[in-house]
Amino acid sequence: MGNDVLGWVATIGVPLAYVLGGVSALDAIMRTRTPQGATAWALALITIPLVALPLYWVFGRAKFEDYIEALRAFNAEVNTRLESARGGALKNWVVRPETEADLRTRGELRGFQDLATFPFTHSNSLRLLVDGQATFDAIFAGIDAAEDYVLAQFYIIHDDEIGTAFKEKLIAAAGRGVDVYLLYDEVGSHSLPRSYIRDLREAGAEVSGFSGKRAWLGRFRLNFRNHRKIVVVDGRQAFMGGLNVGDEYLGHDKKLSPWRDTHLAVEGPVVLGLQFSFVRDWFYGRQDTPDLRWEPTAGVQDRRALVLASGPADEMETCGLLYSHAIESAEERVWIASPYFVPDGRVLGALQLAALRGVDVRVMMPRMTDSFLFKYVPYAYLPEVERAGVKVYLYEEGFMHQKILLVDNDYAAVSTANFDNRSFRFNFEVTCLAKDAGFCEEVAAMLEADFARSTGLTQEEMTDRSLRFQLAVQSTRLLAPIL
Repeated sequence: MGNDVLGWVATIGVPLAYVLGGVSALDAIMRTRTPQGATAWALALITIPLVALPLYWVFGRAKFEDYIEALRAFNAEVNTRLESARGGALKNWVVRPETEADLRTRGELRGFQDLATFPFTHSNSLRLLVDGQATFDAIFAGIDAAEDYVLAQFYIIHDDEIGTAFKEKLIAAAGRGVDVYLLYDEVGSHSLPRSYIRDLREAGAEVSGFSGKRAWLGRFRLNFRNHRKIVVVDGRQAFMGGLNVGDEYLGHDKKLSPWRDTHLAVEGPVVLGLQFSFVRDWFYGRQDTPDLRWEPTAGVQDRRALVLASGPADEMETCGLLYSHAIESAEERVWIASPYFVPDGRVLGALQLAALRGVDVRVMMPRMTDSFLFKYVPYAYLPEVERAGVKVYLYEEGFMHQKILLVDNDYAAVSTANFDNRSFRFNFEVTCLAKDAGFCEEVAAMLEADFARSTGLTQEEMTDRSLRFQLAVQSTRLLAPIL
């Protein structure tokens, strides 16, 4: 029997693998977004198809065709319904780039507007939520105050202490007649028990995974994860940023504590941008659209902000372009905080050029990491960025998970996106970008406190390491396209 199987593999299986490898190589050449990625996949598929084929069909695809199809159907169904909000009632809140006296500012705003899911609007309130307790206190207070509906979306939901508290808040809201919609990613929330979902549904909440019509494929699409974290209450206030739902985000993980993270509480018309992002994802998962409020309301502050909901269905790589555009506009400083720093050539070049023209460019990432591979990432790009004058810092007090960008006193972003290829090209992410000097000052003060808890990293620290360590660093660099 064993000989028969080996004979079949030798005579049919291996030749078939090479044929499929050749066909897949053509697919890679036609579909992979970068020439380097296309070359690497094509060579691997042709030379070692038995190894490369499963990896390519899990990690190599750069477009999410199902979502693109769903967006077409979504636009056909709901664009008319949303037209009054996006082009009618919202128009009085939109920031018009052409009204700016400074030509450079006018061009910057136009670039951001063209990339964004929802444009710059004024009359927004933005409040930084530092770490887990402040974040969950604010989210839970928002849910308790809900009158009409709650939209909640997370990449990871755990059935632990904070996860149970979150579920109970949603159940209580549903019990008093509030419409509750919960969306989760099947891979990120793979450990979420069915009983958790059943309890919510029995209470009247609508719950869906992000899997679309072909739900059976959901767990195999490891390359396309919905990494967004959004909560919207009544279309009037919203929360987004780095935190998922789990006890580790409150510092209860022994290995990764204390946990440093940042979330954002928003009020004003920009809330509709986060709501719009949620509704598109919900439509993909469920093929229906909730009945929501689309009339903008003003926050107590007057801050300008926009929303970019980026992902692999975008015609352009909007997330990477937004960050590149922001960095290229810098005159005084670019400060970045990210748990994973694996920049592509475009963003890396923008950072180097900013440093070369005298901009204070700082990149902060954690010394402690939740991933073995990312133990070496801080060192992988150190020679290139340090030569240009970029300063690299390692956060020392626990695990830092925030995703923050600060440019001069002009732009500040709170995001779910890391500075890596996966966030820029493959994950569904959401970013709130503000153009407001006061908010930038608040972000700067927060980051200055974090830099005080960090240690500067230099090339000398790299050269003092063992050959084994340096080999691991360079190997990590080779894996950058899929990290």
